[in-house]
Parts: sequence; structure tokens; C-alpha cells
Amino acid sequence: MPPLKTKKALSPLDVVLAILFVGMGLYLLYRVNVGLNYKWNWSTIPQYLFRYDPQQESWLPNLLMQGFFTTIRLSFWGTILATLLGTMMGLFRLSHRLFRRLVGGTYVELIRNLPPLVLIFIFYFFISDQIMPVLSVEEFFQARSESTKTLLTFLFAPAAQFPAFLSALVTLAVFEGAYITEIVRAGIQSIEKGQWEVSSALGFSRKQQLRHIILPQAVQRILPPLAGQFISTIKDSAIVSVISIQELTFQGIELMSATYLTFEVWITITLLYLSLTLSLSLAIGRLEIYMKRKGAV
Repeated sequence: MPPLKTKKALSPLDVVLAILFVGMGLYLLYRVNVGLNYKWNWSTIPQYLFRYDPQQESWLPNLLMQGFFTTIRLSFWGTILATLLGTMMGLFRLSHRLFRRLVGGTYVELIRNLPPLVLIFIFYFFISDQIMPVLSVEEFFQARSESTKTLLTFLFAPAAQFPAFLSALVTLAVFEGAYITEIVRAGIQSIEKGQWEVSSALGFSRKQQLRHIILPQAVQRILPPLAGQFISTIKDSAIVSVISIQELTFQGIELMSATYLTFEVWITITLLYLSLTLSLSLAIGRLEIYMKRKGAV
């Protein structure tokens, strides 16, 4: 039996690339300091993350962290709604009924071929300006008890921003749901045809086939691309800043305009986004390992 080959930790090409990246970083830093005559001022950034409230005698989130938490809320609820919508439309795409297949196909082709910025404005001006007043969403919010208002503000947004937040949430869910639809469809179609035939021969209905046989296997194949789409949801949430949703990007733009700390603000925002996306990536990776181990038992 031939000996196993071990990979070297670093190849000469890796060293060269690392040197090039470090050199590019140092050159950019030089251009900022010398070419742009930029004065770094990192000491002012922490106060825009958290501020001390003497009345409550505690530290409270300031502009950047408020935007960060809004991004988390928007991404969380957007991911849940997009997953539900995408799963339903993915099943529609594979339905035996023509009408459902047409609905699923039309949804995917329409949404995936429209720019998200266009969708944002369509949903914002249609949902916020037309539907929200008819449903009296803001009045419903204001009529709740103080404890309910506090809970709704924590989970979603303050009353004044609630209609716009829902518009952004629906837009994000509809846009991301179109891509999740195709992930779900491809995952189910990747299951061998024999699985369907055997389960049908055993007397399973189509719903039972999906629930007990097909979907448990498809989930393991769907999970990696689905994780990538969840991360895209976090990144795509930044586009709702154009309708004044006070998420992380919007707060960064406002803060940069007021302080002119261009590089400090955007580097901080980059790190905050990375903390979200990398945490989600690691969590999904652990979930994949757990599901593989569980399937192997």
C-alpha cells in the first residue's frame, strides 16, 4: 500500500500571494495617510457603538449598534419568511397540478429577473402608502399596551417605523424566497427516482413520501446552498437603507455624513457585518456535521 501523501502547510505560491496581499494593504494605508492626507480618529468610534445613560445608570446601544440590531431583526424575520415562502413555492414547482407549477414558475422568473432596488420601491410605495393605512397598522401598534409596544419594538421596530419596516421585510422575503425556491426544488429533484418508486410501492401518499422519505434526505443536500442564501439575506438587507430603514448601512451613511470619519465608520460596519455572516456560517457548518453524524448512526 503506497504511503499517504501529506500536504504542505504553505507552498511558495501561498507565500508569494500572502506577501502581495500584505503589500497591497500597506500601499492602500500609505495612500490614505499620505495621498489623501487622511487623519485617523478611531477614538471617537466607541461612543457611536454604546453610550452611557446617567439616568438609567447603564450603557445603551448608540447609532451603529441600533442599526446593527435592526439589521439582525430584518435578517432574522426575512430569513424565516423567505424560507417558508421558498419551501412552499419549491413544492409548487414540483407539484403534479399545472396551476401550482405555473404559480411557482412565474414567481421565480418574475422576481429573479427584477433588480431588488426596483422591488424595494414597488413594495414600499404600494404596501406602506396603500395597504398599511387601510389595515391601520400604525393605529393597531399605538393601541397596544406599553408592555406589548415594548415587545413589538424589540422584535420589529418602533411605531413610527413599523409600516416601512414591514414593507422592507416583505420585499426582502419575496426576493430571497425566489432563490430559496430553486434551492428547494433542486434539492428534492436530486433524490433518486427509486426512492419515490419504492415509497409509492409501500403505499405512501405523496405527502407521506415528502415528509418521511424525500425531505429528510433533501435537507442535507439543501443545507449548504441554503446557508449561503441566509448569508446573502444579511448582506442584501443593506439595500433597504434607500427607504430610510435605520439599519446598519443607513446609520453608517448618516454617521459618516455628520463626522466625516469615512474609513473608520465603514471599517467598523464591515466588521459588524462579518461578525454576523461568519457566525451564521460557523453555526450552519456545525449543524451540517451534526446532521451527518445523526444520519450515520
